Amino acid sequence: MLINMIELAKRLFPINRSITGDGVRQTLSLISEYISLEIVEIRSGTKAFDWVVPQEWVIRDGYVKDDRGKRVIDYRENNLHVMSYSKPVDMAVPLSKLKNHLHTLPDQPDAIPYMTSYYQKNWGFCLSDRSAQLLKDGIYKVLIDSEFIDGSLTYGEILIPGDRDEEIFISTDICHPSMANNEISGPVVATFIAEWLQRQHLTYTYRIVFIPETIGSIVYLSRNLDKLRKNVIAGFVLSCMGDERCYSYVASPYENTVSDKVAKDALSSRSGKQFRYSYLDGRGSDERHYSSPGADLPMVTLCRSKFGTYPEYHTSLDDFSVVTETGLTGGFEYVKECIELIEKNRIYKSVYIGEPNLGKRGLYQTITKEKGLGQMLWDRKNILAYSNGKNDLFDLSKITGRPTRKLIPVIDELVKYGLLKASIPMEVKSPEKNNKD
Repeated sequence: MLINMIELAKRLFPINRSITGDGVRQTLSLISEYISLEIVEIRSGTKAFDWVVPQEWVIRDGYVKDDRGKRVIDYRENNLHVMSYSKPVDMAVPLSKLKNHLHTLPDQPDAIPYMTSYYQKNWGFCLSDRSAQLLKDGIYKVLIDSEFIDGSLTYGEILIPGDRDEEIFISTDICHPSMANNEISGPVVATFIAEWLQRQHLTYTYRIVFIPETIGSIVYLSRNLDKLRKNVIAGFVLSCMGDERCYSYVASPYENTVSDKVAKDALSSRSGKQFRYSYLDGRGSDERHYSSPGADLPMVTLCRSKFGTYPEYHTSLDDFSVVTETGLTGGFEYVKECIELIEKNRIYKSVYIGEPNLGKRGLYQTITKEKGLGQMLWDRKNILAYSNGKNDLFDLSKITGRPTRKLIPVIDELVKYGLLKASIPMEVKSPEKNNKD
């Protein structure tokens, strides 16, 4: 990696993003310096299932001035100060009326909250509760220099081909302004995962999309659903990937997909706190669209601290005191391990009837003492005993009680010596696909 992930995160952090507009384009342009993205524009007014692509929101400035002309709330100081998608305002109002449009967090008096009004025209300012308490009665000059224009919704994607047409789908959001864990960390990890994938020999094809949350995933599904349902055999939504506090996984609706298998396994290998959330209780990002009835994609969500569970979430406190290079590296390794498990997973079948002669292959000590059998030898024997052409890597791990990462080198050894045959799991095979192997 030519740069640290934290450097990319800090370049992305100042950009004022929303669900449409130049902030999204600037973000994708910057990411395109690292990986080759296809940029797609979908015009305002385009129907997508039960939704319509909204107009672009353009914001140039926003402030509240006191009667001495001092900016007491200033968009130029922090882009969270103006509620996203606020309609234009230019008026003088008393504090009593202004308060109806001010948003604070009394329980976090130093935090500026992040607020939106995407689909209903409104206006507002966000500020720390401590700052709000300092406002004195009087007349305040209020300006939001914004407009709504017919433009487009923008997203980026990259397709990284493997030996097979079946796809692993990775999605991350690029629609929130200056918050480091939510939203910067997901796109940063996804960018570096794409860069890493391009240097690997891959069994499967990888599709990675950078989209605005909700409307972006719905638009993407509306344009690509048939292709996704045909090809995607596992997928991951990446969100809040950059802190050091824990690792989290939000399951698919029925917790029965390849994605669930690998996410659970990769989660179990993480050090520190780990949290598993059901789809019923944990969903809240784009997994709720990808996994919805009619789409039914096998998606789970991977996080460090899950969205909505850490105190700085959706506030100005979500900065680089929360997100660190170590945290981002942990997020990257979490996703990387999920991918490696998918790439490695096969159905295994023993070549010989009966236990093969391990000794002549140097896989069994020539002088035996049954009580002294080492763990690796027991792993060899157990894998051979349960490789019946039906069990995959995760089945063998569950049966033997051994972690997959301990079994992988043993399985590789048995395949190398011609004692096991490996085949693609049946759940990813489909006769209508143009399989390449």
